[in-house]
Amino acid sequence: MLNSDTSATSTEYLEALQIMHLSDLVDYLAVTRKKVIFTMGKGGVGKTTIAAAIALGLAGKGAKVHLTTTDPAAHLKFVLSDSESITMSHIDEKAELKKYQSEVLTKAKENGMSDSDLAYIEEDLRSPCTQEIAVFRAFAEIVDKAGDENVVIDTAPTGHTLLLLESTQSYNREIQRTKGETPECVRKLLPRLKSDETEVIIVTLPEATPVYEALRLENDLNRANISAHWWVINSSLYAADIQNDLLKAKAANEITWINRVNRHTNGSFAFVEWKTVEVKGNMLREL
Repeated sequence: MLNSDTSATSTEYLEALQIMHLSDLVDYLAVTRKKVIFTMGKGGVGKTTIAAAIALGLAGKGAKVHLTTTDPAAHLKFVLSDSESITMSHIDEKAELKKYQSEVLTKAKENGMSDSDLAYIEEDLRSPCTQEIAVFRAFAEIVDKAGDENVVIDTAPTGHTLLLLESTQSYNREIQRTKGETPECVRKLLPRLKSDETEVIIVTLPEATPVYEALRLENDLNRANISAHWWVINSSLYAADIQNDLLKAKAANEITWINRVNRHTNGSFAFVEWKTVEVKGNMLREL
């Protein structure tokens, strides 16, 4: 329950809002029949935990769910393996990058490129976006095989990378490197991200930097014509039953950012309260 006592630590009060929880978000995803669900946000905001909780929530409503993640956390796999309705896969980012780089260079050599051109491609393949493109391809392959399952994708490529993939120049460059063999699953997934069956959920913390990073991410997504209707404010002290005076002071500082998200999303955000212990096992269901 939200704590309304802020007078000792803050002069700002929580604006009128309808309190939404993760269960409300899961209800929305089920009713609107979303098939591809991304959790995006700054590193460390809890995207993996939120993705796992959403997967469990959808499975509880009778959906078959595939959760794919780049986080190798064993406790999530243990929890999700208990349900016949949920399958889980882990994408090794380094392995996908190495595989992608190898394929691109092999095709370039087959095309008879000069040593100087190969050196240029090798240098270009070291860019951070190359890893995200490689991971995106792995996600695309999983979504393509999922069929009628709901696919929940954790730690998705950033809005910036999706924007690069959308640009004609980037596509042309990739097509030239791969002899025109852009994977069909990637071709199919990019338009699918703009359709009604896809939902991008932006995860943030009630703090300045994560909120500003989330706003920047949303701008990139908008430029790529991909909508993000829902936000999740994770690990909120303000939403928890805090008794400690020091933590109450910290909770009061969250109000500015809760209000900011509330105004920005028109109330389309869910609270997840701060927990004193690591969220794992059955605690995921409690979220």
